[in-house]
Amino acid sequence: MPEAKSPRQDGRPWKKKQPARRTVSQICPPPRRPLTVADIRPGMENERLGVVRDSMFQNPLIVKAELGKPRERSCSLPGIDFNYGLYTRGQDGGVPEAIGHWHVFKQQPTCPQELTRNYIAMNRGAVKAGLVTAHEALLYRQFNDIRISDQEDRRLKKEPPFVPPNITFGVRARPSTPFFDLLQHRYQQLWVQEQKAAQKAIKLEKKQKVVLGKLYDTRSSQLRKYKPPVKLDALWHMPHFQKVGAHLDTFPTEADRQRALKALREEHPVRQGTLRMGNYTHP
Repeated sequence: MPEAKSPRQDGRPWKKKQPARRTVSQICPPPRRPLTVADIRPGMENERLGVVRDSMFQNPLIVKAELGKPRERSCSLPGIDFNYGLYTRGQDGGVPEAIGHWHVFKQQPTCPQELTRNYIAMNRGAVKAGLVTAHEALLYRQFNDIRISDQEDRRLKKEPPFVPPNITFGVRARPSTPFFDLLQHRYQQLWVQEQKAAQKAIKLEKKQKVVLGKLYDTRSSQLRKYKPPVKLDALWHMPHFQKVGAHLDTFPTEADRQRALKALREEHPVRQGTLRMGNYTHP
């Protein structure tokens, strides 16, 4: 049977060894250190020819990113024994100290608020005393300092406006852009559906519209639309020129005359002038 643990020879009991606290650097692995010449292997992205120094791998503009590895920051960092931050041990007594002794802050004495000066009363008193210049009025205010009472001061000061407790100040945030609706042409589909619904409603309205029979004109409507004919009188001609015949005839026969008139009508589109009897338009 195993022997029972006995106390120490000096009479003091054995104390259980407290576990050592691990630092942040021990819990979290340290960041990658900069590359060195010894870390370069054949086939790596940062393999170089010629003279190679460690300082070359500390320049972020020269170091290339390795395939499948995070990019090097090229910054030298302290070792694994370095602790980041500030370690503070508890010295406030813990929970018992917080429960048994409350830290009560004494209220600071407030300074009495100075009352507002009553310049209207002081200026009125200076005028009654016969003081009209600026220097005399200043001296009068120094020796006769009149203040507004609390009630008058409270009445003259404007009360702050009432603000609801749930009000939010500032500009309302702009709603997010619906990218999925834009990519899926959702707005176009909605517009097409609206147009189809509008056309359907128009057709239904036309179908339900009452078609009246043929309307016949009455005598009143016919008289309203009737326009009496206007007889145009013939133009006036001088009597001694009415029976005078043509004195010049350049065509031998009437057929030649009609043939010439037909040729003239055919050439109208290509001639210049108002009556289309001038020069040809084409060269």
